Amino acid sequence: MRFIKKVFSFIFLIIFIAVMVVVALGYGKYKQAVGLLPIQTAAKNIKSDDSFTPIDEISPTFTDAMIAVEDRRFYKHKGVDIIGIGRAIKTNIEKRSLSEGGSCITQQLAKNIYFMHDSSLSRKVAEVMIAIELEKEFSKEEILELYFNVIYYGSGYYNIADACKGYFDKTPLAITDYEATLLAGIPNAPSVYSLDNNPDLAKKRQKTVIKAMVDMKYMTKEWAQELIEMQ
Repeated sequence: MRFIKKVFSFIFLIIFIAVMVVVALGYGKYKQAVGLLPIQTAAKNIKSDDSFTPIDEISPTFTDAMIAVEDRRFYKHKGVDIIGIGRAIKTNIEKRSLSEGGSCITQQLAKNIYFMHDSSLSRKVAEVMIAIELEKEFSKEEILELYFNVIYYGSGYYNIADACKGYFDKTPLAITDYEATLLAGIPNAPSVYSLDNNPDLAKKRQKTVIKAMVDMKYMTKEWAQELIEMQ
């Protein structure tokens, strides 16, 4: 029994040290990132782009769809959704896959601004730290606005204005509910759900978006069924 306790204590110590190392590396990446590009400067750079679209010029249905399918607790958390992470872990265990990552919208924004080409665990720690700071610096609407203007929508479109123009030849405010729910499904896996490359998969993903909106009471079941039948 003593031997087993010693083994478990040793394993726990190794895990604890490993976690502390990752956290320390993550903190270093966080400090370096915001040191080179302060958060307010990053936001100004995004807003200065010719294709930048203010939140009030984006389809409300698209906004609701993105919250429903990407971060349903968006208005409740402060940059990190512990409940959402737990739900993602549970889903991944049940499906025996890594189908859900658990990152909230604010974390995704942090990743898109600072860590697009870093997939390390320490990057995840830095991402969380920046997400918390983003929540302190900006309102929820401002975070959504920045997010919609930097995420990738597939087919070479890196902001919502270009995506709406390229896919539908419309402005972000002019897209229909059908188009909004179709577009909202793409950022989860742009290369997979691109309307140019895999329209059938995009429509399948759209059903997931619509179901999430019904669950969140952003859409009635009747209107949801009509949109699905449009496919």
